[in-house]
Amino acid sequence: MTDQRLEVKPIAGRIGAKILGIDLSANLSDDIIRDIRQALIQYKVIFFRNQNLDANGQVAFARRFGEITTAHPTVPSLAGNPEVLDLDYGKTAARANNWHTDVTFVDRPPLGSVLRALEIPPYGGDTIWANSVTAYQDLPEHLRRIADELWAVHSNAYDYAEAAVNLSDELKAYRQVFTSTVYETLHPVVRVHPESGERGLFIGGFVRQIRGLSTTESDDIIRLLQSYVTRPENTVRWRWKVGDVAFWDNRATQHYAVADYGNQPRRVQRVTIVGDIPVGIDGKQSQAIKGDASAYNKRLAVAV
Repeated sequence: MTDQRLEVKPIAGRIGAKILGIDLSANLSDDIIRDIRQALIQYKVIFFRNQNLDANGQVAFARRFGEITTAHPTVPSLAGNPEVLDLDYGKTAARANNWHTDVTFVDRPPLGSVLRALEIPPYGGDTIWANSVTAYQDLPEHLRRIADELWAVHSNAYDYAEAAVNLSDELKAYRQVFTSTVYETLHPVVRVHPESGERGLFIGGFVRQIRGLSTTESDDIIRLLQSYVTRPENTVRWRWKVGDVAFWDNRATQHYAVADYGNQPRRVQRVTIVGDIPVGIDGKQSQAIKGDASAYNKRLAVAV
């Protein structure tokens, strides 16, 4: 094992820290991995500058924190690397410029994601993360009581009637792939973190409707709760450099990739770690409604 010393430097008041003195391509000790995990839980997203990782090294690092998912439930993986999602924004019209938590439309959303920067524009293309735990803590008590009782359906299906008129053919084709299998899952709006015990708002861009409410009522409540997540004091913004690695806790964050770089090339690759089934404050677990994500999470489907 390589003897390295980990130094943690917070970079915003409520979320985010840089990890110094660590070479992620090295054979890191169990103690270092434990310290990185503790930093992840505390700071929600952690950053490593100047890393010399390839796709295999990225997968190997992520695997130290748990089993690895396939690249995505519907989107094809990087050729030759079934666990790596290649996000080459210079070659696609799709952008991740909405607030979301990764893959919440399945019953076991990822524990976390490891993102590696391969090509970054000279300006623009930052990513912003938000702390959903402090967002929940910021809610007035009466709003917390309401949120505690809510459950919401998350799905990868789009509202085509709303947006199809303005979509390019390229984006329509991407969305066809993204929704080639439709998933729906019922999740608690307030999730209990399985390691820290913290409560956080578990919402974001894949929420479609709150159970038991009309579409209008649901949209209004989600918009209100979401406004607490994205308050500036709950966020951190990262200016990427080639070689950077970001590692975020998908159970306690949302993120937004800022699409302000026009046609400049921007390429990153993502590896995700298998998560658990979310649990609400009443101890009840999320429930899959549509779609079998067992292959994505590398779990055998249960014969019925």
